[in-house]
Amino acid sequence: MTDAGPAAHHGPAADRRGPTATAAGDPAAVPAPGPAAADAGEPDAGAAAAALLAEVGRLGSVAVAYSGGVDSTVVLAAAVRALGPGRAVAVIADSPALARGELALARETAADLGAELVVLDTDELSVAGYRANAGDRCYFCKQTVLGRVSGYAAEHGFAHVATGTHLDDRRAAHRPGLRAAKELAAAEPLAAAGLGKAAVRAVARAWGLPVAEKPGMPCLASRIAVGITVSKDRLHLVERAEERVRETLDEHRVGARDVRVRLLKQGFRIELDAPAHREVAAAHGLGDTLLREVAAVGPLGEGSLAPYRTGAVSTAARAASRTVSSDGAPTR
Repeated sequence: MTDAGPAAHHGPAADRRGPTATAAGDPAAVPAPGPAAADAGEPDAGAAAAALLAEVGRLGSVAVAYSGGVDSTVVLAAAVRALGPGRAVAVIADSPALARGELALARETAADLGAELVVLDTDELSVAGYRANAGDRCYFCKQTVLGRVSGYAAEHGFAHVATGTHLDDRRAAHRPGLRAAKELAAAEPLAAAGLGKAAVRAVARAWGLPVAEKPGMPCLASRIAVGITVSKDRLHLVERAEERVRETLDEHRVGARDVRVRLLKQGFRIELDAPAHREVAAAHGLGDTLLREVAAVGPLGEGSLAPYRTGAVSTAARAASRTVSSDGAPTR
């Protein structure tokens, strides 16, 4: 299924080809940050944008593994600017792990950029290692998704596949998905240009992108605790539960930037960003209302309410990954 923006017209496949694809950088070999990703002070958006455009321009043509988040959107915007819409395409993986609202927003953003959007149905749930959720689920997810994007790129004459990986991702302690990207030789133009998350957002603001302040929104499977099997039913439960939390907060005029409903081995936990959590705690009975609304969505067990912690699942996944091999089987 393809959604094409008004400027999305491709020339012959041969015209899209740029330099021969090169392997993605080793996540352990993190380049030294340049002026685009200074550790102190506000990043220089102009320098960051120039470095990124130069890096993307060297690709010649590119299929961007796109999610609609700020990182992949900045890569897509850079590709449209540096290469032209005929040499850049956004490819998004559609599966039960992608919330319907996120897909709708991704469509709108790609259209705003004048980029062609290709929606590929992916079937991560058919992969045993993904379903097992043993701590390296992201490896199997990226392997599946980037494999499909790479196949599309090869079939349609795009020289490279690019991801939204930035320097901070490479520095993170637990990113099994980066291993899959390296194995599939995906380009990482943000990291290669020396951009961390702050610089990515600075470029997004400078370019007037609507996602510049969009909070991170990992896939729905990230809400399922390590060791609990990922299934379509559980993914749908998470999606409906988070929708219900947002609806209830809206009804009570509480704004929330980050909302997570995590499925635990015993029950569930609603997590809200700190300001929203404080507001809910101060509103008599609202916390109990949220718990009742989520419990009514499906068989989730007892619930609790807590402040949002970024990387809450990654911490558990990192510990679990020490006891599983690359194919998801327990190690001895």
